Amino acid sequence: MRYHNITKDDMLNGDGLRVVLWVAGCSHCCKECHNPITWDPNGGLLFDEDAKEEIFEQLEKPYISGITFSGGDPLHSANRLEVRKLMEEIKEKFPDKTIWLYTGYSWEEIWHYPMMKYVDVVVDGEFKIELKDPKLLWKGSSNQRVINVQETLKRTDPLIPILHCQDYS
Repeated sequence: MRYHNITKDDMLNGDGLRVVLWVAGCSHCCKECHNPITWDPNGGLLFDEDAKEEIFEQLEKPYISGITFSGGDPLHSANRLEVRKLMEEIKEKFPDKTIWLYTGYSWEEIWHYPMMKYVDVVVDGEFKIELKDPKLLWKGSSNQRVINVQETLKRTDPLIPILHCQDYS
């Protein structure tokens, strides 16, 4: 897995103060994407032990609510396995920290992925410039959904997502 940046004390990409891992690799290539530099799965830096340690140092801080995976797309085929392993390790070491995931895939495409058992909130769907709304909380366009993953997975039909209670769209 490769990444472009680790943002600290972020307040825009999920609830509370967060650390954000911006991974490399995205096949959605949304028109007017705010981060097209992350599309190339071979771009950025190799995610290594130093990068993981940097994330863990942030997560040890009591005022950090959790981690957000963004990019690029954390669910791009170049990222999926390592993202899942990192999520598993984070949940083991920091069980009270939340994991948010931004992806261009729809919930209906990803709900069955093994990593979803570690994700608290997913923001799904491609960014659509014609549906852009700067007043939306935690998402760029009105087609995207902020989904409470764990509550949704408990449903008889997990294909009907439960929106995160703070999603005021």
